[in-house]
Amino acid sequence: QVQLVESGGGLVQPGGSLRLSCAASGSTFGFSHMGWYRQAPGRQRELVATVTSGGSTVYADSVKGRFTISRDDAKNTVDLQMNSLKSEDTAVYYCNVKWPVSGTNYWGQGTQVTVSS
Repeated sequence: QVQLVESGGGLVQPGGSLRLSCAASGSTFGFSHMGWYRQAPGRQRELVATVTSGGSTVYADSVKGRFTISRDDAKNTVDLQMNSLKSEDTAVYYCNVKWPVSGTNYWGQGTQVTVSS
């Protein structure tokens, strides 16, 4: 049973930074893609960033140059460093792990990020 636990969310002023962390357990994750998605009120859940088992990254256009995703396979964690935060970044951020061959997805419960002055 795969479990993903997010941490690091909170309230930050525009222009500030937060670092989200996701701790994965219950499996081996070396062949997985890990990533972050977000969902704002009244909006569809959207991709923020993903990183493959080989370290390749994909970012949403809206966060390129501001966010950085990284994974530590020794600790089974995936982090999202968020800089230069904007009010439009306000959302619940969800950790995701996916095995591309099977298409199996697992989700964390989410962590709230609020960007406001």
